[in-house]
Amino acid sequence: MKLASIFISLAIITAIGLFVYSTDPCSETDKTSCTKCADCVCCSHRSNCAADSTADFFGGAEAAEAFNYPHMTYLPEFPKEMSFANEKVPLNRPDVQEALDREILSNTFWHTNTLLILKRRARLFPEIEKILKECGVPDDFKYLCVAESNLSPTAKSPVGAAGLWQIMEKTGKELGLEINEDVDERYNFEKSTRAACQYLKKSYRALGSWTLVAAAYNGGQGRVTKNIETQKQNNYYDIMWVEETGRYVFRILALKLIMNNPQLYGFNLTDADSYHSTKYYEVKTDTTIADIAQFAIDNKTTYKAIKTLNPWLKQNKLSNPKRKEYTILVPR
Repeated sequence: MKLASIFISLAIITAIGLFVYSTDPCSETDKTSCTKCADCVCCSHRSNCAADSTADFFGGAEAAEAFNYPHMTYLPEFPKEMSFANEKVPLNRPDVQEALDREILSNTFWHTNTLLILKRRARLFPEIEKILKECGVPDDFKYLCVAESNLSPTAKSPVGAAGLWQIMEKTGKELGLEINEDVDERYNFEKSTRAACQYLKKSYRALGSWTLVAAAYNGGQGRVTKNIETQKQNNYYDIMWVEETGRYVFRILALKLIMNNPQLYGFNLTDADSYHSTKYYEVKTDTTIADIAQFAIDNKTTYKAIKTLNPWLKQNKLSNPKRKEYTILVPR
């Protein structure tokens, strides 16, 4: 009985409090000059003031109204037209629209991954763009690099593809990359990018379409050629692919859209948020380095710094019986 009395008393006190609040709104009649709206929970003007400020921030009454529902999810912008490597994407087709929409949604709302990609691009895109241009490969293939590795120089797949361009060991050796116990040039930024360009240009000579070249990078040139012959079609968008290759080009397209205009897709980053390159100088050597940790100390830096700038160095040593010249990056 005593406990019940306490609950009844609390209920009466709460009811009185609510009555007092509801009968004592702020006295301002002009909501634009209301000084109590920010703090007064009872103010009848508060929701109006909040709606006005939201409208100002988002640019319209509709957006402000939607903002009052915190669990609403906004659909990202869908392009009216676009291309890949100057090859038009047929966005008038429902199947193409749906496939691209899926990848836009996946990458827009995969926040951690997309944010990391956006933060890494300032460090890597300028050099990738430079090499692509020198090699005569369309600039859009930098987004293929993103799709492959998320711009992580040390990325490695479960099947053994490695580096920014996710090159398999056999393919890497065919492209002239050195891969052995001490060295793996798939992790060498410049050499792997030039090797990837070599592969892409060779595929283009065989397939005649940069979009098909992108598909071949994922599924293999042999499989692409077989699909073309079996289905009697030579347009990426007209061919039935296995799921991974069927989504691959659309993921590249979605990344291109988001990275070209991050704010449109809800990613607001400044240059200060980006990761930038470490300043370095080059040390050339044609002899064996028996101890890379000591090499780092001799060059007034650390083992970690050397390995971070030169992920192609696999061990704490660099054997060099053939007296090959290597270029090692050392932080300034």
